[in-house]
Amino acid sequence: MAQRALPITTALLVAGMVILPVTAVLWRGGGPGALGPAEWAALRFTLWQAAVSAALSVALAVPVARGLARRTFPGRGTLIALMGAPFILPVIVAILGLLAVFGGSGLVNRIGAPLGVPRLDIYGYHGVILAHVFFNLPLAVRLLLQGWLDIPAERFRLAAALDAPVWRVLEWPMLRRVCPGAFAVIFVICLGSFAVALTLGGGPRATTVELAIYQAFRFDFDLGKAATLAALQLVLGLAAGAFALRVAPSGGFGIGLDRQRDRWDGATPMARAADGLWITFAAAFLLLPLLSVAVAGLPGLAQMPAEVWSAAARSLALALGATALTLALALPLLTAPGETAALLGIAVSGLVLGTGYFLLLQPIIRPGDVALPVTMLVNALMALPFVIRILRPGLESARADYGRLAAALGLSGWRLWRIVYLPRLRRPLGFAAGLTAALSMGDLGVITLFADGDNATLPLQIYRLMGSYQMEAARAAALLLLVLSLGLFWGFDRGGRGHVAA
Repeated sequence: MAQRALPITTALLVAGMVILPVTAVLWRGGGPGALGPAEWAALRFTLWQAAVSAALSVALAVPVARGLARRTFPGRGTLIALMGAPFILPVIVAILGLLAVFGGSGLVNRIGAPLGVPRLDIYGYHGVILAHVFFNLPLAVRLLLQGWLDIPAERFRLAAALDAPVWRVLEWPMLRRVCPGAFAVIFVICLGSFAVALTLGGGPRATTVELAIYQAFRFDFDLGKAATLAALQLVLGLAAGAFALRVAPSGGFGIGLDRQRDRWDGATPMARAADGLWITFAAAFLLLPLLSVAVAGLPGLAQMPAEVWSAAARSLALALGATALTLALALPLLTAPGETAALLGIAVSGLVLGTGYFLLLQPIIRPGDVALPVTMLVNALMALPFVIRILRPGLESARADYGRLAAALGLSGWRLWRIVYLPRLRRPLGFAAGLTAALSMGDLGVITLFADGDNATLPLQIYRLMGSYQMEAARAAALLLLVLSLGLFWGFDRGGRGHVAA
């Protein structure tokens, strides 16, 4: 009985930490009548940019994933692995990289000016959509590539034997099954856009609902309007999540013998050239902004203001604290009811949770005094669903392999975890901890609601440097943030892989 008390108590605690701020938001909201034309325009833009960003990401991913599915070349595995990098890349770092490539004095405009190409303006809705495609194109490629790899090799052999068009009989049916789910997932991600809209949008025609929440707080201090907008964002997130679950791919082409895929349909010179061009485009689009951040940031590392280093220390403390809190909550929650409680966090955006905590705390304490603890808590709640999904398969496998033996030996409680479960969860624990630390390190969301001049994190400090046009210092700080984020992920992940046989 005592063994079940901790998971149930933890599940109730997590559910309360999500439901309480959401209730505060709903209670404070003034209803649709409290919103003006600007807020409804923000809602329309949020839906429009999410739909356009998702559609472009999926459309561009189709030829890239097709090329990767039917080509082998040196570095292919590395390139596919890099497709996951934008997921842990700090948003503010990616934005600086995109500015270096597509900004007013960026690489594209410097090359295009002598050729008479019109100047590209990255600010406004163009920049918001461009940044979303940058973040989500790799995800779309990974989802579609998995769809191609799920087609058994025997189907391609049969199509070749019958001289049937592979695109019509195999690839197009697969895309009709996979693309709606990929579109829905990316649409949900883009609905919660805040940092991208804050830095590249923000004008009357490029304001998202989450950015409108921030503006109601920071500029108008209209808590009623902010709460109503947060409630609207909550409804959007829940509806989009339900839509994503409804269109999730089902069915498939059946099982095969896992043989090598020989793609006769891609043997023509034209097909090889097209695949090469699309793969090169994807690699350049993803890697050039990151290389630009590294090249532009190196010269300014030695001259960074002292505020950047103190902000970096706060971000490190925040990331490590959020990681420890996430794991402390996740381990007791590795039960069916616990997972249900953890999934509440994925249905609510971080800014909505932050709004709720602000409404709860503002009457009794100065929000700036609790900026870091609240940001740490919200980051932990947002990472918890991912961590649970990462850890659960390993725990179920350990239970299946060693559960009866452990029961026969009388192992239970902490002894069972220490001797049986934790050694076999070391690899997924390292990956989950690295993912949480990297995402928390680069977060630019809740901290913007609470922070004042004395407790800024590194992403917020970079944003402030950009706002004061100290671009050299901002680029150097972005390089530092990139190194710290990837270093945390690599360190935890490698620590989890070390001595895994133990």
